[in-house]
Amino acid sequence: MQDLTISIIQSKLIWENIDANLENFEKKINGIKKHQDLIVLPEMFNTGFSINPQKFAETLDGKTMQWLKKQAALKNCVILGSVAIRENDNYLNRLVWMQADGTYQTYDKRHLFRMGSEQTVYAGGDRKIITELKGWKILPLVCYDLRFPVWSKNTYSNNSYEYDLLIYIANWPQSRNHVWKALLKARALENLSYVVGVNRIGKDGRMLDHSGDSTIIDFLGNIVEEAPPSEEKIITYTLNYESLQKFRSGFAVGLDWDEFTINI
Repeated sequence: MQDLTISIIQSKLIWENIDANLENFEKKINGIKKHQDLIVLPEMFNTGFSINPQKFAETLDGKTMQWLKKQAALKNCVILGSVAIRENDNYLNRLVWMQADGTYQTYDKRHLFRMGSEQTVYAGGDRKIITELKGWKILPLVCYDLRFPVWSKNTYSNNSYEYDLLIYIANWPQSRNHVWKALLKARALENLSYVVGVNRIGKDGRMLDHSGDSTIIDFLGNIVEEAPPSEEKIITYTLNYESLQKFRSGFAVGLDWDEFTINI
């Protein structure tokens, strides 16, 4: 199995301004000189976390999707982020896994942030996706999903783990950054998986501060890379598959995990 190189982008977001955000991230992506397999952007990277999607939500053939296709093709890698999508009569906080050839997978955020009234505007998703890249199995989730460990619980069957890498993209406020940091570590430890958390910085349109605290955590719960709080930063790091498999083989806790099903 090949190693996986990831670039994570911690950045300010310009409130509800698609053009300005796409220009900002295009410059940052162009500035990544090392080869990478995957570039990870924050939740609602083109607008910030807003509950006014009627003002800016796009369709799956809209400007932001076309931009993602272009950037993924130019960098010859996968680009991951979420955007507000309008589909039929619903608005969705939709994560997009955009591949270099223009094909993509999507995940609609399952857990909508009640304290921010997200559930009054957006429709929640009812399925996860497990993507594959260079042989790695990857589970991408969105922000508030982090608080619900059952939704992200890894499974083990037929001598194989359901996923190897868990990714959270977020607009997680600074006032609760201790929760962000603690739960990302917990998810790595309980799932025997690498965990990546990518969060924005700066004030949003509701004047909430965001410190970022974007991080890459290994399967032992160790922080292997971390962006400085409240600073724009691009981190590129290579995940090692051999070390993950070696630890899993020697500490086979997956054999003792409880089996369960989730009722949607």
